[in-house]
Amino acid sequence: MNRNIAIIGAGNGGVSIGAFLSLNGCNVNLYDKFPKVLEDIKKAEGVKLKGVSLTGFAKFNRITDNLAEAIEACKMIMVVTPAFAHKELAEECAPYLTSGQHIILNPGRTAGAIEFYKTVKKVNPEADFIVAEAQTLIYACRKSGPAEATIFNVKKEVTLAALPATRTEEVLADLNEFYPEFTKAENVLETSLLNIGSIFHPAPAILNIARIEAKEDFEYYMEGISPCVSNVLEKIDSERVAIAKALGVKTLSVKEWLEDAYEVKFQESDSIYDAVQKQPGYRGIAAPKNPHARYITEDVPMSLVPLAEFGHFLDIPTPTMDTVIDLANVLHKTDYRKKGRTFKSLGIEGISLETLKKFVNEGVELPS
Repeated sequence: MNRNIAIIGAGNGGVSIGAFLSLNGCNVNLYDKFPKVLEDIKKAEGVKLKGVSLTGFAKFNRITDNLAEAIEACKMIMVVTPAFAHKELAEECAPYLTSGQHIILNPGRTAGAIEFYKTVKKVNPEADFIVAEAQTLIYACRKSGPAEATIFNVKKEVTLAALPATRTEEVLADLNEFYPEFTKAENVLETSLLNIGSIFHPAPAILNIARIEAKEDFEYYMEGISPCVSNVLEKIDSERVAIAKALGVKTLSVKEWLEDAYEVKFQESDSIYDAVQKQPGYRGIAAPKNPHARYITEDVPMSLVPLAEFGHFLDIPTPTMDTVIDLANVLHKTDYRKKGRTFKSLGIEGISLETLKKFVNEGVELPS
């Protein structure tokens, strides 16, 4: 395949994925909209990769804050940014997309591929591209230095779907050369509904907000998800699973997903708290020290808001999701429902479930 790959986003996941692909012989272009983020990596001309995956110094082909330059001649474009940046990126790259490019959202959160596709088509109706979304980020990883990244764990399986689903195998054919862990999902409804970040990110951050605001040092998963916090996560997870069931979409509970992703076995009686404590891949991951961290600013509007929208669409009650959204609004003095992915903002308001499924499965265009 064309080994020119663009990495969009120089955060934890972006530099880790970019370094891994570079060490696998790819010509990697690294993009970030903020030049300051790229300064140290530019000086080093790459990053040092540490951890459980490949290790060594990974040199990048281009390190740039010019999006058109970053994606030029790249068949695969790996978007590794907060989900709230997806729409802006779609608008900016739409005029420069060339035939056959594959855009992969790592991850899409909820309805990411739908938002990206419809945004590009609005700007450039003739654009010929494929957008796909991963169910989650393949790595548990962090930038561990100015030009260094550490991969703590690699998920054993990550589902992925293209929009439409008839193009999924086309994307996987290229991606699996480097990442055999990516497997085929039925469609982007499956990947969007299996959004485990919606469970693990907003509620624990909100329920530990005083510790975060005080810049306390604690492990986000191992200490931040206490037995009582776990009770809240169980409720959110049960609401998510009920939505997926009503949509006719295959999904897993959080505990089932942890077993699949990390091959750690749990007892049936284990709570989410118990399951997390048995998961070594989450050890050492520090909690954020910013009360406006992405766990809230990204995962409330781009995960919980669209999940609750699906619930309302299907008449599935989502009281715990709604409570977490309301708390986030109060904490941050904002309206994440207005900022988030709603059926109206996604351009799918008023359509039937049958029409939505034809769109994600076959690419049948939605009425304007």
